[in-house]
Amino acid sequence: SEEIFYFLSSLEVMSDTMASGALQRISEVEVGDSGLKNPKGVLENEVFRALCFQFEFESSKLSNTGLLNALQALIKLRIDPQSSLMARLLSEAEGRLGKGQLTVKNLCALGESLLELEAPSCATLEQIVNHMQEKDIVKWSPREMVMVYKMLQLMVREGEQYRDLLNRMNSVTLTIVSQLSPKFTSVILNSLVILHQSQAVPLATALCKHSVKHVPYFTGDELVNVLEAFLYFGHREQIFTEALETHVPKSIFTMHPQTVSKIMQYCCRKVILSKPIFDAVAEGFISDADRFTTDQIAECIIPFGTLNYLPPSAASLFRKLETVLHTRFSHFQPHTLLNLLHSCVLIQRYPVNFLPKIFSPYFLQKLQAQPPGLNRIVTSQLTQLFLTVTLECPFYEGPKLLPKYQVKAFLTPYSSLDVHLLKRVKTGLLYLLKKRMYFASEVSTPYFYTVDIEIKLDEEGFVLPAAQCEEVHRRIALCVDGQNRFCVNSHNLLGEEAIKQRHLQLLGYEVVQIPFFEMESLENCRKMAEYLHKKIFPHTYGLSC
Repeated sequence: SEEIFYFLSSLEVMSDTMASGALQRISEVEVGDSGLKNPKGVLENEVFRALCFQFEFESSKLSNTGLLNALQALIKLRIDPQSSLMARLLSEAEGRLGKGQLTVKNLCALGESLLELEAPSCATLEQIVNHMQEKDIVKWSPREMVMVYKMLQLMVREGEQYRDLLNRMNSVTLTIVSQLSPKFTSVILNSLVILHQSQAVPLATALCKHSVKHVPYFTGDELVNVLEAFLYFGHREQIFTEALETHVPKSIFTMHPQTVSKIMQYCCRKVILSKPIFDAVAEGFISDADRFTTDQIAECIIPFGTLNYLPPSAASLFRKLETVLHTRFSHFQPHTLLNLLHSCVLIQRYPVNFLPKIFSPYFLQKLQAQPPGLNRIVTSQLTQLFLTVTLECPFYEGPKLLPKYQVKAFLTPYSSLDVHLLKRVKTGLLYLLKKRMYFASEVSTPYFYTVDIEIKLDEEGFVLPAAQCEEVHRRIALCVDGQNRFCVNSHNLLGEEAIKQRHLQLLGYEVVQIPFFEMESLENCRKMAEYLHKKIFPHTYGLSC
């Protein structure tokens, strides 16, 4: 900036456009992420003060470009919005706005300046948008389009009033998607979410696809906006996941924790098990867990349990998590902590050192006092934690979970039964066993789990009627696993189903998994029956004719 001031001081005459351009260049040079780099060197410089004096007292003589460029630069330089200089410039700009003297470019420059202020006047923004509505949207540049989207975000309460404008903007934006930079792509996607543009699916889809090539170039905040849009619109793009798989391992150690946790949240919600991403996130967490807030820690770790995956560095990852829990246990919100510990047991990582606190009356009261309270999902998690420690940690001697907090049957939202697949299996079993009485479906057990199909055998291996309770020597639990029990495009069972099958085995059942991908090629009932015979009774002869 010293060089710029020296150059300006050597000029005898300069236009307001040149002077405002110089201020803009100074703001670009001197303003960093944490504000002005050299406040004294800029704000107390004689040339700077002389420029400000002229802009303040000759504001009415300035060109639109000079006025608005100066306003933008001074806002970036953190000049007090309440100062006489800023009040004069803002008043002059608003006056010209009211008289309709500003071009589309001017309107957007003024809008951009107002958005930089902490509390911009919504009335002024509304005026700008109303003037913009009168212009031909097709002729707007991408920058102008983005600026109007950003202004509308702050006027979200006026959504109905601007519905027609938004629909026209969405249609025109669809035609210029390929021209959008990473920043503009992110801003528009974020606007569509904030403005509840759920009907703008064609535009959102095009922007999501366009965002793939920008993945390496998004800032952390921009990538978070894009991921939130993917989640809002229910969109999933395989090539976007592949782009993340390339980008995340390279950037994990410099990536902001909020970005990391949003990537993991995206993978978890979309049921995407990406080993390159999960492995990199594990390494990043091991390296510098202290950077993460308690919520971010939970968002990063829970997907490992939900999607049933242990990275190569699992031992170090969970040692680090245990250290973090010991030092920051009281900082976690109760429901966040329960979700985190529950996800650990799904993948056989047992938080036995913390369970006495979880099962204590004090902690349970805290759970009950905070939304969503002790609802069915929460009590299912508590019950499953207690069942896990009972079955898999016999050495645990801490407090038990009182019966009043236990559910009678688990609620497993991810693992709902594939009714079509179940019907095919039942038809095959009927062909195999000849009578419907020899198997039961959707059987409730005393152990909180529901068995998809149960077959009972006597001591000699003969099938017993499903209703018979005496002389039952073996119980076979058929787990009819449709696609919704697996990670997307994967044969990896979700954590909820994996723990269920593990627990059923520990409770004495012989678990037979019937996954959807093994049945896809079975063309008829006989083929299905032959398949089931091999799965359920592998040591007996095949079907008789």
